[in-house]
Amino acid sequence: MRKFTQLHRILHWIIAAAMFVLFMTGFLRMFWMSKKTISTAVNSELNAQQLQLPQESVLMIAKNIINPMFEWHINFAYVLVGAYVLRLLYMFWKGIRFPNPFSPNTDFKDKLQGMIYLLFYIFLAIQVLTGMSLQYELANEETLETAEKIHKFAVYWLPVFVMLHFSGIVYGELSNKKGIVSGMIGGDQKNARS
Repeated sequence: MRKFTQLHRILHWIIAAAMFVLFMTGFLRMFWMSKKTISTAVNSELNAQQLQLPQESVLMIAKNIINPMFEWHINFAYVLVGAYVLRLLYMFWKGIRFPNPFSPNTDFKDKLQGMIYLLFYIFLAIQVLTGMSLQYELANEETLETAEKIHKFAVYWLPVFVMLHFSGIVYGELSNKKGIVSGMIGGDQKNARS
C-alpha cells in the first residue's frame, strides 16, 4: 500500500489554497474591482451629487481600494512560488509520480492524466515567470505588456484545470482508484500517485 506522504499533502493543499486566493484576487482585479469599474462608479456618484474631482484623484481612490487586495495577490504569489519550487524538488527527489504521457507503454487514460498534469506544471511555471517579471519589472514596457496578457490568461486556464482535476477525482472514486480524496486528506490511499 502506497500513501500520499505528509509533505506531498501539505504542498498540495498549500498550492491549492494559494491558487484559489490568486485566482479570486486576479479575477476581482480584472473584472468587478478594476480601476475602470471603480472609477466609473465613483464618477457616477459624483455626477449624481453634482460634484467633480480631477480624474487623477478618482484613479487614486480606485488604486487605494484595489491595493490591499493586490497585496494579498502578491503575498500569496510568494507562497505559491515557494510551494511550487518545493513540489518540483520533491517530485525530482521522489521521481515524477504522474503517468508519462509520452511513454508507449502508457494507456490512453494515463496519457491524458499525465498530459493534463504536465500542462498544469508548465502553465504554472509561465504564471510564476510572468508574475515575477511584472512584479520586478524585468523587461521593457512592451515585453511587460505581453507578459501581463499572458499572466491574465490564468483566469481562463485555471478553472478548466480545476474542472478536469475534479472530474478525474470523481472518475477515480467511481472506478478502481477509490479513496483518492481520503488519501489526499489523511494519507491513507492505495495505489496513490503524487
